[in-house]
Amino acid sequence: MKSLFSFAAATVIAAQAPAQPAPVPKLIVALSIDQLSGDLYDEYRPVLLGGIGRLSQGTVFRNGYQSHNATETCPGHSTIMTGSRPSRTGIIANYWFDLTQQRSDKGVYCAEDERVPGSSSTAYTVSPYHLRVPTLGDLLKRAQLGSRNVAVAGKDRSAIMMGGRAVDQRWYWDGKTFVTDLKGAAVPRSVAAAKQAVANAIAEDRPALQMPALCQRKSQVVPIEGGGAPVGGGAFARKAGDPRSFRNSPEFDGATLALAASLIEEMQLGRGASTDIISIGLAGTDVIGHSYGTQGAEMCLQLFSMDRDLGDFFRLLDGKGIDYMVVLTADHGGQDVPERRRLQGVSGAARVDAKLNAKDVGAAVGSQLGLKGPVLYGEGSFGDMYVDRALSAADQARAKSAAVAAFRGHPQVEAVFTKEQLAAAPSPTSPPDRWTLIDKTRASFDPERSGDFVVLLKRDITPIANTASYVATHGSPWDYDRRVPILFWRRGMSRNERNDAIETVDIMPTLAASLGLAIDRNSIDGECLTGIAGISCTSR
Repeated sequence: MKSLFSFAAATVIAAQAPAQPAPVPKLIVALSIDQLSGDLYDEYRPVLLGGIGRLSQGTVFRNGYQSHNATETCPGHSTIMTGSRPSRTGIIANYWFDLTQQRSDKGVYCAEDERVPGSSSTAYTVSPYHLRVPTLGDLLKRAQLGSRNVAVAGKDRSAIMMGGRAVDQRWYWDGKTFVTDLKGAAVPRSVAAAKQAVANAIAEDRPALQMPALCQRKSQVVPIEGGGAPVGGGAFARKAGDPRSFRNSPEFDGATLALAASLIEEMQLGRGASTDIISIGLAGTDVIGHSYGTQGAEMCLQLFSMDRDLGDFFRLLDGKGIDYMVVLTADHGGQDVPERRRLQGVSGAARVDAKLNAKDVGAAVGSQLGLKGPVLYGEGSFGDMYVDRALSAADQARAKSAAVAAFRGHPQVEAVFTKEQLAAAPSPTSPPDRWTLIDKTRASFDPERSGDFVVLLKRDITPIANTASYVATHGSPWDYDRRVPILFWRRGMSRNERNDAIETVDIMPTLAASLGLAIDRNSIDGECLTGIAGISCTSR
């Protein structure tokens, strides 16, 4: 089946003779493959011969790290183009709580502006309001007259966190089509064409995908605990008129890349006097990882499809003669379903206790201490936990002590760190593969937004008990969620395999050095990466 990328992008891009490369790249392509763990990259790299295969001929850091504890989409994307950890970006999680808010919904979505009347953490106005630091695109637009900064993604939070504030175009999926948070701007014809191509694709039935031999070997149906449907059979057949099934299929990344390619053509990115940046967030691997796990036929089909579409995307850029540099990484990794992991010999793989969550622990503490109200606020079984501010100061202290003890005493909990412990801990400076649990948690800590304490689950515990919606996830401090590939590629770059441990916050200062853009070292957490052909780290 011809991909959506191929037929949509081909309508707006035609080949030209290659141009001579310039000393400074004319276009930066920053790619985030949501939930592409270092483990998945290592496993599939030998058989992905398209876009991933091309990038693997450049400089490959297979031990990149989203080094912080809160390995979720929003914090991870906030590190890539800012050079800063979540403790500096302020993006501590996808959601956190602000108990001082006047609205009844005390939750805060990372990419909302809760000051908008009627906004909630689930029905919100998309905004970069919470991002405390500039992105590379923001800085480049200040430094170079005429530079354009564009973001396209399968999720609003990905486009917000990679693009920043000073964007010329920003488009992301809203559940039905691609939309923007930029008010009053005309819809580019390329976006209108891409949206129509998506609508046409959704309006058609899709047969099951044919599986390569490797995917056939991974096609084994695995029953799921907690009410979820079995996984592992592959297929991706869908009926017409179902945008959710479209999003949950390998077609989704093709549509995102088609939109990105169309904007590159219409805006003539990479062909002006100044360097342009386009940040692209591909969400398909994450959606499929959550829905089916990371080790079945579904993920296999997704990675082959994404690799093919990336290859098509790069060939179209080649045909336009653009001198472009690519960096590819991920916002976090991911873990397979525990049911399949146990079949593979991981005896400790399990789903979290359904009663291990802020609501139930808070209720138990309230009953124990005679306290009314929710007592605790939190997203679930792990991460930031907040003590109810409606309680008196003395009762807040009692509730916090009892709740910390309850979590610490549970056999599925590895550690609990209080706000006071984290505030006193220094920011880590050693290589990220050597960090302790408190190092990782400190890198996600913000004194204004973080909880009264943070809960870390044990290794191999999946924090999903009810599997009706999703069967697998991420967000832990363990390396299956932290370790991600970081690849740099530019035409003519020599192959360079690196095993040293680096952080995603090192990407932004490295790209800045390739552009000769000076960055205040005290304003970021990352370091320019040495030993990459054509990049000198002396311009920081």
